[in-house]
Amino acid sequence: MAWLSEFLVSALILIGALFLFVGSFGLVKLPDIMQRLHAPTKSTTLGIGALLIASLLYFALIRGELSLHEVLITLFLFLTAPITAHMISKAHILRNTTLQQSLPQPPGKRGWATLDAPAPREAQRDQGPKL
Repeated sequence: MAWLSEFLVSALILIGALFLFVGSFGLVKLPDIMQRLHAPTKSTTLGIGALLIASLLYFALIRGELSLHEVLITLFLFLTAPITAHMISKAHILRNTTLQQSLPQPPGKRGWATLDAPAPREAQRDQGPKL
């Protein structure tokens, strides 16, 4: 039974390493920032998840100890990776005006910005003093 546990842990480590390699390779080789964003958020998250499951199973099955650190790390990873990807993609859309014009307009009057943008400083100076 110990050899089956070791085989399962080893297989998860290899699967995790493969996903991490593919995600890192995609991050380096893909041409656009939106395509580069896809590689680390999908495949490296799966790779780290497989490594964390391998660590959890190693401590539970082979060493006979309960380790909950991996569960907390996995929870933190799966909560923060999509939020980070969303924020990076939103920043990319807001900084690229040609991309904004090619995308369909979201509902509302604000466009792709989430808040109303303040007037530039030059426009504020040209208005003169407010009475």
